[in-house]
Amino acid sequence: MPHEPGLGQARVDHLVVLGLVEPGARVLDIGCGDGSLLALLRDRRGVDGRGIELSRGGVNACLTRGLAVIQGDADTDLAAYPDHAFDYVILSQTIQATREPKVVLEQLLRIGRHAIVSFPNFGHWRVRTELLLRGRMPVTDILPDAWYETPNIHHCTIRDFVGLCRLVGARIERASALDAAGNPMRFALPWWVWNLAGAQGVFLLRRG
Repeated sequence: MPHEPGLGQARVDHLVVLGLVEPGARVLDIGCGDGSLLALLRDRRGVDGRGIELSRGGVNACLTRGLAVIQGDADTDLAAYPDHAFDYVILSQTIQATREPKVVLEQLLRIGRHAIVSFPNFGHWRVRTELLLRGRMPVTDILPDAWYETPNIHHCTIRDFVGLCRLVGARIERASALDAAGNPMRFALPWWVWNLAGAQGVFLLRRG
């Protein structure tokens, strides 16, 4: 995806998400962190954005940016939202840190007309090499925390996530895999190549 002027400091996966969201859409960003993605969508797409963030520090950072964000937990608080309340529900680099990823994904597809999910790919070749040659849990740019400090409790691969989408009846409308340098890989490549060479996955879904 070509970068828009003035977006040089934005994370590449955020730029991919930016390209998936229609201008003026109603957006809920779950696990929105410091609000950098939600602010990008507000400033560049004019979205009507809301956010949920678990950490108080993240909520405070979002409020400083002028964002409408509340403190909440993806595992427990999504049931309160009505069906199709948003055009897009975004879960960026968070699904692997939830206790029940399947339930959370089903909630995303219920609340939003579209769901956008991004996550680190535990099937990436560097992760496999670390496990094979060193016999240790990997530490990479995408998975930067040691095993005893990581918030991630359900590591998954791109292939795993595609299987989960089929299980819950989600239709994959668009998908991107980003390599270790953050560059989108060609869509025409088969899933097994993405699963080996993709460091992250970004998926646009809707209920099938």
